[in-house]
Amino acid sequence: MTFENSILIGDCRDLLRKLSDNSIAACITDPPYNYEFIGHKWDAEEIERRLARVKDSKTLVKNIPYGSGLAGGVRNKRWYEKNRQNILDYEAWCYEWGQQVYRVCKPGAIVAAFNSTRTMAHVQVALERAGFYARDCIVYRRSSGIPKGLNVEAKLRKLGDPEPERWEGWHSCLRSEWEAIVVVQKPLENNYVETLRKYEVGLFHAENADGSFQSNILEGIPRSNSEEFNLHCTVKPLPLMERLIELMVPPSPHNIVLDPFAGSGTTLVAAKKLGFTYIGMEINPDYALIAKTRLGERVKTAKKVSAQPETLGLFAGEML
Repeated sequence: MTFENSILIGDCRDLLRKLSDNSIAACITDPPYNYEFIGHKWDAEEIERRLARVKDSKTLVKNIPYGSGLAGGVRNKRWYEKNRQNILDYEAWCYEWGQQVYRVCKPGAIVAAFNSTRTMAHVQVALERAGFYARDCIVYRRSSGIPKGLNVEAKLRKLGDPEPERWEGWHSCLRSEWEAIVVVQKPLENNYVETLRKYEVGLFHAENADGSFQSNILEGIPRSNSEEFNLHCTVKPLPLMERLIELMVPPSPHNIVLDPFAGSGTTLVAAKKLGFTYIGMEINPDYALIAKTRLGERVKTAKKVSAQPETLGLFAGEML
């Protein structure tokens, strides 16, 4: 069975086992960040539950599905222990899917995985454990950033502290305006030239159109126009995903772009636009329908799609 130019519904840790060894030219993906999601089923119902928790709250960022309560609470010993265990669980989860991504990637294939500035190191460590070796960390500088955290002066004033002004300008965190893209690579076969000749991968297209050399900071990338039907909570700009594919995937009819956390399909749309074969995987059937719509495939939306085990291959060469 071929899975090229298709979206598979289900847990990528299971679906990746369906792909052949050494068949993928690059994996460019935006997995769930470690926003306290371990221990919950990461599906449409869970995402809606979490978004609903902050919908009418004072939380500044309402499009991120926060969940378990680790974002707040008393910073006692139990809190730090819970926080540490959550990170270890997240790293173990990344290692699970990382092992399968490693198997299906060609020698020299590059993997680019988005993550938060707080947990990018854990993603890198997990992927290195799976067999990859670290190449870089690309900074994706967003067009804006929202300060999140405690304004201690305002908090003390609310508590009736006699001198809250002493702490003017002191906050619990910095304004976040960049995201990390962890870049790792499957070991080469002897060297770059042999790997390139045999597998047509392994290098970066690092020379820009003006002759300059591409840095590891991506900025000035415009936001994509939002589509009314796209309800995904963390859509990346299409020009950003196009830039990453152009940077990491040599043009070849044999090169397939993989996204095991396809979401609403931006990586796949970029791959299709640039003429690459793609394979996407998504655990949320509602997001998979959005992705197929964006890819211009015929879908029926009247019937609710269920992500039960028997539907794992539903979008593999099938139309709803």
